[in-house]
Amino acid sequence: MWEGAIDFIEGARTIAISGHTNPDGDALGSVLGLGLSIRTQFPDKRVDFLLADDGGIPRIYRFLPGASELVPAVRHPESYDLFISVDVPTLERLEDSAAVAKRARGRVVIDHHPTRDEFGDVTVRVTSAAATAVLVAELLDAAGWPITPDIASCLLTGIVTDTGRFQYQNANPSAFACASRLVDAGAQPSTIALEVYQSQRLEYLHLESIVMSRIETRAGGRVAYSYAFAEDLVECGVKPAECDGLVDIVRQVAGTELCLFLREVEPGTVRGNLRSKGKLDISPIAVELGGGGHAAAAGFTFHGAVSEAAAVVLPKLEALLA
Repeated sequence: MWEGAIDFIEGARTIAISGHTNPDGDALGSVLGLGLSIRTQFPDKRVDFLLADDGGIPRIYRFLPGASELVPAVRHPESYDLFISVDVPTLERLEDSAAVAKRARGRVVIDHHPTRDEFGDVTVRVTSAAATAVLVAELLDAAGWPITPDIASCLLTGIVTDTGRFQYQNANPSAFACASRLVDAGAQPSTIALEVYQSQRLEYLHLESIVMSRIETRAGGRVAYSYAFAEDLVECGVKPAECDGLVDIVRQVAGTELCLFLREVEPGTVRGNLRSKGKLDISPIAVELGGGGHAAAAGFTFHGAVSEAAAVVLPKLEALLA
């Protein structure tokens, strides 16, 4: 499965690695884990870590080894021998990194999301994988490349965050087995838990309380919904990059099966996060709205007001229950 990707990496002198726009723990952990391993194995290669946009790194992931070297793709006008995309289902989700990908002489894609269109010369896409970080770990094992404690910490962060601390439906035996190997390699689960989940700024906790106070339920309590306006973030002093975890506040409501969180990015643009707590697949709704994702976790961007987005999406969730 990995021969083509290994050949491309071994044959490239200059390599750029990028995750998706608005990066989460899996995207960042996969970029850094893979990049640090390639650097260690091939010290003569140039390996750059790219951010798909200029929104910066979410504060909770700045502890990751190599995070300070992540640079917005717009600062890299050169043509690389190889571009590696991790945790990205479509070229559009690469945002500014898409231009770097198009200029590269070769493209390798490593991902666990379903997709409509492939954009790599070599693609390893395993939708049953709990996280892209699991696939990166498999690549390193297959190639015989190093997994140092720093690399293990990056990859374990990807697995922990994409499985919701092993609470989501995607936390399969392979995820647990991979996590065990990474801990053996030196990853520190307690450090990851402290940095990602137990070090929130007071300003963010105030925003959480606002989101919590707005939670509503539909369909006899089977659908939970909440939202945040752009002015809420400004008043609380919270950056958009800190908001990925807000959908989990909505997900905590007992008895709900489907969850929706809407965040106003700017007037006229709303980012939506969908979650399924059971067997219902919410990804078709996200795809219908121009987004995508997994059966249990998906997202989309809506052009309009928060109230308009809710008026469109909530009936779709209720229909899915029916």
